[in-house]
Amino acid sequence: MFDLKITGGTIVDGTGTEAFTGEVAIKNGKIAAIGASVPGDAAQTIDAAGRIVTPGFVDVHTHYDGQVTWDDLLDPSGGHGVTTVVMGNCGVGFAPVKPGQEEWLIQLMEGVEDIPGTALAEGITWNWESFPEYLDALDGRRTAVDFGTQLAHGALRAYVMGERGAKNEPATPEDIAEMRRLTKEAIDAGALGVSTSRVLGHRAMDGEPVPGTFAAEDELFGLGLALKDAGAGVFELAPAGADGQDLVNAKKEVEWMKKLSAEIERPVTFAMLQNETEPNLWREIMDESIAAADDGAQLFPQIAARPFGLMIGLQTHQPFSRRPTFRRISEESDSIAAIAEAMRDPEVKKAILSEENLPADPNNLFDGMTDFIATFLHRLYVIGDPPDYEPTADRSVAAIAEAQGVEPLEAAYDAFAAGDGTNMLMMPVFNYVEGDHEVIREMILHPYCVSGLSDGGAHCGMICDASIPTFMLTHWARDRSRGDKIDLERVVKKQTKDTADLFGLTDRGTLEVGKKADLNVIDFDNLKLRSIKLVNDLPAGGRRLLQKAEGYEYTIVSGEITRRNGEDTGARPGRLVRGAR
Repeated sequence: MFDLKITGGTIVDGTGTEAFTGEVAIKNGKIAAIGASVPGDAAQTIDAAGRIVTPGFVDVHTHYDGQVTWDDLLDPSGGHGVTTVVMGNCGVGFAPVKPGQEEWLIQLMEGVEDIPGTALAEGITWNWESFPEYLDALDGRRTAVDFGTQLAHGALRAYVMGERGAKNEPATPEDIAEMRRLTKEAIDAGALGVSTSRVLGHRAMDGEPVPGTFAAEDELFGLGLALKDAGAGVFELAPAGADGQDLVNAKKEVEWMKKLSAEIERPVTFAMLQNETEPNLWREIMDESIAAADDGAQLFPQIAARPFGLMIGLQTHQPFSRRPTFRRISEESDSIAAIAEAMRDPEVKKAILSEENLPADPNNLFDGMTDFIATFLHRLYVIGDPPDYEPTADRSVAAIAEAQGVEPLEAAYDAFAAGDGTNMLMMPVFNYVEGDHEVIREMILHPYCVSGLSDGGAHCGMICDASIPTFMLTHWARDRSRGDKIDLERVVKKQTKDTADLFGLTDRGTLEVGKKADLNVIDFDNLKLRSIKLVNDLPAGGRRLLQKAEGYEYTIVSGEITRRNGEDTGARPGRLVRGAR
């Protein structure tokens, strides 16, 4: 007697091999049998006829480091077929931490990842100091998805070096030796790797770069050698140039990454995006990652499967946020719909468009975003509902303005004020130079690239890419009309087996006998992304962007159904994942 049996579905098993119609049987949280026909009864049966059956998605680039301590759903990722998340990316996290450093770590996470500091301060119960103690605290959590984490260089550096580390002063040999020791301790305790950031735009709320941004090679190798000492773990980083700045050093990054990976015999994975200044640099770096294999190195670029940038709406940072009249009507209105209605008044519109911005708040790292957005109207797109992430040039605000014979800022104003005011516009900063989606397709098809950069749990007021696993299916495998699609089997493999294998989680990611029973049953024909909404459901009323999906009929973790038709069932089989499996 099996616990659960899924019958009649099209099985896309995550290996990349051709899909087939068949059955999957589950017992004791693992796949017990799979094939065209599996004899035997089950306590529960799911009829998956007309549906696809896939492994659960493994998202290796999230920032639930704080949220996991209070939230057992881990949305938005859990609503998009994700059954395992990896946290602790980009050098920011919450362990180790000395008493009194907690608020500083919160401000660092808020500045780099745009997670409301008030939500983190209210939501996190600090009952650890060392990284192993952090893992022990997480071990007691019962969630809807599995979760693993990495040791963050920023937190580690500040813990070892104090103020010197926080201010990016050079590390001494003694500092490096202690960081190496603590990194090995973390890996031995179950950390999946160590992460760092070298991106100039990654800054704490006080404007200081993330600790480790300017770390010398001996410090970086100290972290990496700890992985060699432990014989496990991945070295993850946001490299110089990933934000379009410091492109000179971006070309040099690959050299030390190659040397590091070859020396420590461990994988190095890094964010890779196309930027407008050097639009072909990404291709050079991808080619280097292939050549690196000949030198005994393992380099895995993490890529975004769609344009990477900001979602802009009335409730977020937008070009009129610091206009006096907009501030006034926002304070006087009781809803976003009322603000939009007030904005459609011709006199209000005339006033707002004619005003200068109020000074940016020096204590708010993001308040100056309004000025940046106003200069990017040629790259601001109306994407609709359901959202179109491959918009044509005529959908840009600048093109709409030209067609209407008005200034671009006025066209943007009208777009924001339309309807109930909740519509979002997309401003792709990376991965969409001149609206070229073929670049992203080439990245996805690259043999060493893995799908990442969803930033689930982070960038709560600007980015909403935790839905990328769904987008991979709907856009690339089914709907794309402005170029070639990608076969479904490869799309599934990219976000199951490939991502799981990178972090050594080889007990999942494919539908094979003996593997962990993490699955999705999906109404592929009717799978769709809904429009993005801003909600205030974090602790202390913190805001975040959410995007729901329709078409996930069942999501299963360790053999338990966690979601049925997109709704939470209350099952909490998710556990902390300690180290490679």
